[in-house]
Amino acid sequence: MKLSSRIAVPVAALALAGLTATACAPQTSDTSATKDEKSGTLRVWLFQEVNNKPKEQVVDAAVAAFGKKHEGTKVEIEYIPVETRAQRIKAAFNDPKSAPDLIEYGNTDTAGYVKDGGLAEVTEEFNAWDEAKDTDPTARQSVTVDGKIYGAPLFVGVRALYYRTDVFEELGMAAPKSQAELIATAKKVRKAKPELYGLAVGGAYTYGAMPFLWANGGELAQESGGTYKAAVNSPAARKGIEAYTSLFGEDNCPAAKCASMGGNATVTAFASGKAAMAIGGDFSHQAVEAGTVKGKYAVVPLPGVEEGSVAPAFAGGNNIGVLKSSAHRTLAVDLMKSFTGKETQAKLFDAMGFLPTYTDVLADSAKKQPFIEPFVQTLGAGAKFVPASPAWAQIDSSLVLPTMFQEIVSGRKDVAAASDDAAKKMDAAFSSAG
Repeated sequence: MKLSSRIAVPVAALALAGLTATACAPQTSDTSATKDEKSGTLRVWLFQEVNNKPKEQVVDAAVAAFGKKHEGTKVEIEYIPVETRAQRIKAAFNDPKSAPDLIEYGNTDTAGYVKDGGLAEVTEEFNAWDEAKDTDPTARQSVTVDGKIYGAPLFVGVRALYYRTDVFEELGMAAPKSQAELIATAKKVRKAKPELYGLAVGGAYTYGAMPFLWANGGELAQESGGTYKAAVNSPAARKGIEAYTSLFGEDNCPAAKCASMGGNATVTAFASGKAAMAIGGDFSHQAVEAGTVKGKYAVVPLPGVEEGSVAPAFAGGNNIGVLKSSAHRTLAVDLMKSFTGKETQAKLFDAMGFLPTYTDVLADSAKKQPFIEPFVQTLGAGAKFVPASPAWAQIDSSLVLPTMFQEIVSGRKDVAAASDDAAKKMDAAFSSAG
């Protein structure tokens, strides 16, 4: 999740989707609760946003609605720093006495937290919840491990293509409609305007690179019988890796400057007028609006290989889960529904710009704020997720994929060698995770 350190308010929670908890920490002992109290005080840990007041107001309303149904029950909310969440949540899993009843967590942390034994399975309650039937399939996947559900999605975020309308108009170009056209357009811009990156890309921008791999039919890993095997060195994946890394060079985004850039840096380059295009999220909107390109840009879905197609985007975001150690399971599940229900998600979108995880609420939000329409289209075309394995935390924190991209763009290794090495590292992580 971990989704993400951000450039703008909404970006803060999303980037989580890329951060990870301590991957090699030992599995916790069984901390399952032995009672289910129907009154008392529920403790909740939520992530602290850059501008937290709007989030607090939405959360307070959800708590008030919950309180009307459960008189005599109190709810204590603590907003914890994203940067220290890994240590605090791991400690909570090991010490039920100090643990909260519910936590907000990045969606790529799901499998690791399940392996740690920290999250309660809520499959039955989730499936019986009427609102859950409208959950976007990819968002539902983000709370699912081995067919069982461990929480409820809170919001989702995807990326699309931001481009400079003034630059494109001046050069007589239209928004690209295929991956090949995207790459060609980026290089045309750079040739005509060498002071600009055609398309800002980053060697450390894992979630911006993945759509190229997926659009060419590649996968990060393949699952069989509950175990994963790396697939980044398959012919299809290599084709996508080659397409992405072809954008590093003097003819678009010089490797010396761009190899180390992450997602925030590429969006900053666009917002500050240094790039004609960038791959940014719905959560990047505020940062771009605050930049020098305000009023001079538009957004379209990132094109896929076939003309008119949409490249699959990574579905980042955060979830709300009940801890296995909670002595208030029934109440905690009900509060989870209050935090993640349609009414609260609609308010979170209005307050923070976080995309709802319900297809109907998302469609209504797009009518209110047209700027998210390209992101809704991207979700509708089919977003993808990372392997539902606790090993992903280790793979992500070990920078396996950024290392692969950087080795290629620096010329130290070719695509075949770099992807083979990345696959070996991924397989070692999958094996150690069990």
